[in-house]
Amino acid sequence: MSTKNNKIGVLQLTILTMVNMMGSGIIMLPTKLAEIGTISIVSWLVTAVGSTALAYAFAQCGMFSKKSGGMGGYAEYSFGKAGNFMANYTYGVSLVIANTAIAISAVGYGSELFGVSLSPVSIALWTIFTLWLATSLNFGGPRITGNISSFTIWGVIIPVVGISIIGWYWFDGSMYVNSWNPHHVPTFEAISVSISMTLWAFLGLESACANTDVVENPEKNVPIAVLGGTLGAAVIYIVSTNVIAGIVPNLELANSTAPFGLVFAHMFNETTGKIIMGLMVLSCFGSLLGWQFTIAQVFKSSAEEGYFPAFFKKVTDKNAPIIGMVTITAIQTLLAFMTISPSLNKQFNVLVDLAVVTNVIPYLLSMAALGVLLRSANASSNKYKITIFVAFIGSLYSIYALYAAGEQAMLYGSIVTFVGWTLYGFVSYKFDFSMMSKAK
Repeated sequence: MSTKNNKIGVLQLTILTMVNMMGSGIIMLPTKLAEIGTISIVSWLVTAVGSTALAYAFAQCGMFSKKSGGMGGYAEYSFGKAGNFMANYTYGVSLVIANTAIAISAVGYGSELFGVSLSPVSIALWTIFTLWLATSLNFGGPRITGNISSFTIWGVIIPVVGISIIGWYWFDGSMYVNSWNPHHVPTFEAISVSISMTLWAFLGLESACANTDVVENPEKNVPIAVLGGTLGAAVIYIVSTNVIAGIVPNLELANSTAPFGLVFAHMFNETTGKIIMGLMVLSCFGSLLGWQFTIAQVFKSSAEEGYFPAFFKKVTDKNAPIIGMVTITAIQTLLAFMTISPSLNKQFNVLVDLAVVTNVIPYLLSMAALGVLLRSANASSNKYKITIFVAFIGSLYSIYALYAAGEQAMLYGSIVTFVGWTLYGFVSYKFDFSMMSKAK
């Protein structure tokens, strides 16, 4: 039995939540946001509010849900097994896409680090190599993966937190103001364009509620930690990306494939910039390593529930789902070829928009199911009203994020979703209890 001594407190959980979210999501953001201008700070504020609302609602889901399976379990309260399947399926697809984007980030920083100019095909080939390398290193099982990832995360935390604290010494207010809206895009459009990128940085907030069993006084501390962690990450994201915009000229930043390395080179020298690039590559690869294993686990748990093909649940004696990992990486290989673009940044943006669209679907399913979930848990009237209001705000933001992702991402996201409904049709007989009873 757990005792209070081996449970974590609210401060530890808050820091853990921030670290889980930061990962590698931020390392290409300054470049994308520079394409819009410093008006993107409004997008950050909108996303901070929306993500905080989602984080609070997910904290309540984690506290009151009696079903396993994360967002799939939450969705099942309102949408049954079909909702559970669609939440797991779209979440799994979004992770497959997001990891391809993370691999492209690593390639971008690596090319800058070694001073190599890569063709679009070369970028795709190096991305594929990076994905397969991360997958093969996972064959040793979760312990090795966890040890590597917990070390490499500092490669992104040190530069990002560092620039947020010391970057102000080099900050030029006039450069920042002149970069406000360099292309004179209408305000609403400018805010919408960068919403996908800012939400990208917060993807993973739903995983912050997974530690309920090891937290002191979870009913009080989990929501505080999730909110605190999300807001803390928001502050670091907003400060770091906006400080950079006042140090590096907008055009130079918008054309960079390694923005954090570029800003440290501006602040100090080329050698420092190269060191930061090296740290970022290390962190990005470590994040990729962890997420490749996580995707395989998501597919494994879905296979155990009967949603995905049975081969995804096969593991080695080291508890590594190798067949699943190889299958997933093969899909990512196709994705890397399908999204080849003249610009590394453009290829990254296409993948990010599609990852956000597919990730928002289980968010919406979870938010919509929260009312039934709370009623089934006999939550107090006050708790119910507050949580439903916050979930409604999170849902509005999620729908806005879908709109902001653009027509192409919505088109492909819709196709992915309809493919999901089709696939569910082939496995739904497993969950039709009337057919099962007749069979007996």
